[in-house]
Amino acid sequence: MTEAKETKTKKSKPRYIPKRKVCAFCRDKSIAIDYKDPEKLRPYVADRGKIAPRRKTGTCAKHQRLLATAVKRARHLALLPHAPSHVREAEAG
Repeated sequence: MTEAKETKTKKSKPRYIPKRKVCAFCRDKSIAIDYKDPEKLRPYVADRGKIAPRRKTGTCAKHQRLLATAVKRARHLALLPHAPSHVREAEAG
């Protein structure tokens, strides 16, 4: 009976642990979040016009809040688009 109850050993793969992202604003103290510089804000806005989440960009909570405020101000002043350009072209055409 002990032979029939043989345990199966399953080789498990090592679990994937992604490398922790470091906040670029904390790492380089010289980088300032400013709504007047849309080129610095573009990497944090997705191609659909949405603000990228923290888990994707690696920013800390403090800088993500400042970043979101800066993006919203830049949108309000028409420095950044609210919607992607191909959506606006489809509505107009």
